[in-house]
Amino acid sequence: MPIFFQHQVNETTRLGIWKIEETEEFFLSNVPLQKEVTHPHKRLQHLAGRFLLQFLFPDFPYELIKIADTRKPYLTGEKYHFSISHCGDYAAAIVSSNQRVGMDIEIPSPKVEKIKEKFLNKEEVSKFEIRNSKFETPNSELLTLFWSAKESVFKWYGNGKVDFRQHILLQKIDQGGEVINCFFVKTDQQLPIHYRSFEHLVLAWVVS
Repeated sequence: MPIFFQHQVNETTRLGIWKIEETEEFFLSNVPLQKEVTHPHKRLQHLAGRFLLQFLFPDFPYELIKIADTRKPYLTGEKYHFSISHCGDYAAAIVSSNQRVGMDIEIPSPKVEKIKEKFLNKEEVSKFEIRNSKFETPNSELLTLFWSAKESVFKWYGNGKVDFRQHILLQKIDQGGEVINCFFVKTDQQLPIHYRSFEHLVLAWVVS
């Protein structure tokens, strides 16, 4: 069973990353395909993400998942709050019975350096992006982490119309504690963004 990473966030919240090694038939025997996904690999990612929901909480009613106008998946009645992300051969999910959640996983790539101004404001670029001894992480991995962090806040919020540069403000990174302090303008609140960095993958999540 290729569970790549699993973490008990708190008493009511769990997350996990699944390394996709199974066939589509394996997932379809456990999880129905709820929407038309034509690309074979994207279909595998879609199925693996939903399979992971029930792996984390066996009574998760994935057949009741609906999609909001903002494209956020949700359950009517909110028995569980959840967020799904996938990239490459990995699917990730976070599920909570009583807290809003958001999650994102990414594979670091040097390409992110060309688009950093699309999601980081000038203060953030000045504060974080410059190569120096303060950060042990390679530049492309750090930038990918910041994108993933902001994406997790966007998914946590779930109501759309978020400007990553103006509304999600990264303030400080605690590499030892694996937390990024963030101020989210839309709700006027401080949000801790938790993260993990693996050899070829970064993960970020928000619980509040």
